[in-house]
Amino acid sequence: MSTSSAGWAGPLGAVGEERFVTVDGRRIAYLDSAGPGPVLLALHGHFGRGRIFAPLARALAGRYRVLAPDQRAHGLSDPADDLTPAAYADEAARFLSALGIDSAAVLGHSMGGAVAFVLAARHPERVDALLVADMTVLNRQPEVQPVLDCSGWPRRAPTLAALRSAIEAHGIPDASYFLDSAAEFDDGWGLLFDTDAMMASQHAFAADLSAHWTASRCPALLMRAEHSFMLTPHTARTMAARRPRTELREFPGCGHWLYEDDPEGFAEAVGGFLDRTPG
Repeated sequence: MSTSSAGWAGPLGAVGEERFVTVDGRRIAYLDSAGPGPVLLALHGHFGRGRIFAPLARALAGRYRVLAPDQRAHGLSDPADDLTPAAYADEAARFLSALGIDSAAVLGHSMGGAVAFVLAARHPERVDALLVADMTVLNRQPEVQPVLDCSGWPRRAPTLAALRSAIEAHGIPDASYFLDSAAEFDDGWGLLFDTDAMMASQHAFAADLSAHWTASRCPALLMRAEHSFMLTPHTARTMAARRPRTELREFPGCGHWLYEDDPEGFAEAVGGFLDRTPG
């Protein structure tokens, strides 16, 4: 059963409604662009929310229906104890089932990219096409630094500006991405995610995930940001070479949040790949 809340206006205008659906007794929030077209399930990274994909949903309006949930322990969705990649992936499959959707193209950014290819490995019948944005399969040291230590971040601050300053005081150059998950509570401004849960989740993903990546056979698009701190050029080429039916595309001048650095190019890459991929 799903319910809707007020429409949410993203950076490029209103794209649909933020809704809620119950999955295994837990409430999941999600952005739904609605409208015609095949479904694209879009999965955010650690610390994020589904609404980061609002500009993409706007760009694909009339061609694809974008569903972007707040994944477990994130955003407005209910907390969860199991934060392993398998738990995220299985919940994504059950989320589709709860909405009466048999299969979909699946896009994931960062941690969401790992959830996407774990989903394709565990539930291949649910994934028509796989799109991974700036996520490595070697999510461990020394390849990358897989865990951002948020354990000392404040629980509350008197204002949104104070919350930003407190987070940036921990060595974060720009806290804007994290403040997408900020909200005003009775006792001040805070983050919708629990920092202990984020630490546990990041540690759960800190592994060699190569076997999951190569386990599926659906068409795939691997997108790498030129200035990525997550996906090295060598690993990106290796991932593309080792998995059949995989295209590799680099985004010049972009950092890890490539969908924000080049929203038009990102939408063109995603939409173009889906257009030429059999559903």
